[in-house]
Amino acid sequence: MGKPDERRQTRRVDARRGLKVLIIDDSRTVVAALSHMLRQAGYQPFGASDAEKGLQLAVQERPDLIFLDIVLPGLNGFAALRRLRKNEHTANIPVIMISGNPQAAEKFYLERIGADDFMKKPFGRAEVFTRIEKLVRGGDLPPRANEEGSPHPHAQEALDDEHKISDDMPESAVPRSEDEVR
Repeated sequence: MGKPDERRQTRRVDARRGLKVLIIDDSRTVVAALSHMLRQAGYQPFGASDAEKGLQLAVQERPDLIFLDIVLPGLNGFAALRRLRKNEHTANIPVIMISGNPQAAEKFYLERIGADDFMKKPFGRAEVFTRIEKLVRGGDLPPRANEEGSPHPHAQEALDDEHKISDDMPESAVPRSEDEVR
């Protein structure tokens, strides 16, 4: 990968402060860890533990971005994404699909049902913020206003911190088995 100072040749582009981010994942650890990362960057995360509740929140709260787990109890992430895309209130919300199941990742690429991006679990801070930056650069999320012309204070930290998602959580919240992270 190279030296840390070689990783990034351009200035990071952050999404605007206050961005509302819905996290739909049945793992409390994933929701808490991702929420923690997003909150540190000035975003407003909120979560749902299943697709049905997530769909309700998406319509009620109109988030700017959704992280959607593929493997969920009841309605799975693919079915939830189809419903999001069919609803006029949620059709244009960027969705990043997430999963720890390699078969689910393959299925995502085969089905191509309208997700904006995909992240495989476990993931680190750098990947989360790289995915958000991609959506900002693509015009899908509004860029952060920067009055001073300097990058957001957490931008380089997000790139340098290679912790896996569970490393941001207290020891008591770290999953005991791989199934708890999925």
